[in-house]
Amino acid sequence: QEIVVPADPSSAAFLIAAAVLVPGSRITVQGTTTNWTRTGFLTILERMGGVIVGDFEQQPPPGVVPDHEPVGPVDVAHGPLTGTTVGADEVPLGIDELPLVALLGCFAEGETVVTGAAELRLKESDRITTVVNGLNGLGGDLEATDDGFVVRGTGGLRGGTIEAHGDHRLAMLGAVAGLASREGVTVVGMDAAAVSYPTFEDD
Repeated sequence: QEIVVPADPSSAAFLIAAAVLVPGSRITVQGTTTNWTRTGFLTILERMGGVIVGDFEQQPPPGVVPDHEPVGPVDVAHGPLTGTTVGADEVPLGIDELPLVALLGCFAEGETVVTGAAELRLKESDRITTVVNGLNGLGGDLEATDDGFVVRGTGGLRGGTIEAHGDHRLAMLGAVAGLASREGVTVVGMDAAAVSYPTFEDD
């Protein structure tokens, strides 16, 4: 059979976050799966006030298995954000995008708290430590916990330098932070992004 593999929502999430954070931005992401098991980040972003136009699948009733992989465009635009709480029940649906939630929290009003995400310490880097230290170095106000982090929104980031630590998601996080920061960000080890998204810098 001919099999169509939808685009990766975890890669798309970095462009989506950039569109939400940079004033005047609006993008349409096409061809990515909107399967409810992969759209936890969109659910969190929408709760924070992100402007999302497009249907992404909600969790079906128990015992119901969809007969196809949902794919659709997601239209995203810049808008003001407010802090939110992400608990252990949501973590599996957006584990790879939680560093972006930390970044969004820096620009949001109020606190953003993530718990139940100790798995982040076992990724390509200890993403709790590297994200908290990295964003604090750019002017953020974050605190690491055993299983997550607390972000106190400061309205934005100054900018500076961030180390990727060989972690593709941290490299892309730094690039998006640079787009939205006041002074720009230098990412040391940007080539790590090629692990999951070879054309990220060009895009």
